[in-house]
Amino acid sequence: MSSGLRYNPLAMARRKAPEELSVEELRRLLVEKRRGARKERLEHFRRTGRVVSVAPDLADIDSQAHHSAPIVDTVESSGSAPEPLPANPRRKIMDRILLGVEVLAVVGLIAVLLNGLGLLRTLNTEVAAALKQETVTPTPLIMAVVLPSGHIPPDAQGNTRPNEAEIPDHLRPMVQSLANIPIPTPAPDQGIRIQIPALNLDAPIVQGDGWEQLKKGVGQYIGSADPGRDGNVVLSAHNDVYGELFRYLDKLAPGDQVIISTRQRQYIYIVDRTVLVEPTAVEVMASTGSPTVTLISCYPYLVDKQRIVVFARLQN
Repeated sequence: MSSGLRYNPLAMARRKAPEELSVEELRRLLVEKRRGARKERLEHFRRTGRVVSVAPDLADIDSQAHHSAPIVDTVESSGSAPEPLPANPRRKIMDRILLGVEVLAVVGLIAVLLNGLGLLRTLNTEVAAALKQETVTPTPLIMAVVLPSGHIPPDAQGNTRPNEAEIPDHLRPMVQSLANIPIPTPAPDQGIRIQIPALNLDAPIVQGDGWEQLKKGVGQYIGSADPGRDGNVVLSAHNDVYGELFRYLDKLAPGDQVIISTRQRQYIYIVDRTVLVEPTAVEVMASTGSPTVTLISCYPYLVDKQRIVVFARLQN
């Protein structure tokens, strides 16, 4: 054999069939295989930045061919994971700062939520307090300064005008403002007709008791109750002008009927009592807790210094 060629028992062993190899040749092939796998693992550790403790490389296999001591792979025999790289101190500080910021953010969010709940509770309490109505004792709503239908007695030609002298001077501005109250829109439950059989009276009812309204019929005081309802239906008319509709109110006696009609039905009231009052006795127009009707006119006939007031209650 030429001196330039070197005998390589491993190469020769690879070309043999496994059953032809001796124990020593099998051992060497196994060591070579394990050594290649070891090198691949070390290369992987280097690429990933991990450090492992590695035993010195195995000696040349040819020089150890006659040694029977087993070859141990230090990586596999160690049984422990590679040690990580030492942590960067600066990174540790940054991690702690970020953790502190996150904790503060969570604490701040909780504080905002609690504060919002407190504000919402306070707002609800204030709104409830604002909506709460005080309990007060109801008082009659009296908008009139003097009782309606007041006028100067007519002269020989029948001329007349409102009697402003019976209005107190300090209340005259209020009378002017009350004259501008709008007439309510017609409704099915408003009174439209009054009948008093004892006086043979049958007349229309109009809304409002101003000077012009009382020229057209019996006027209902704006704001008084509708027929049949709890409250006071206040009706007035003249006694000596514009039809003299209420001329004979003084003839009514307790038990007489006052029939008021709406577009839907009739209501029968029974006369209770009759009184004479001054023009400023507006308390007779006050609301009542039960269905009543109050009839008002000037008195006496052609003198008109007082008012005659007739009270009646709804028939059960």
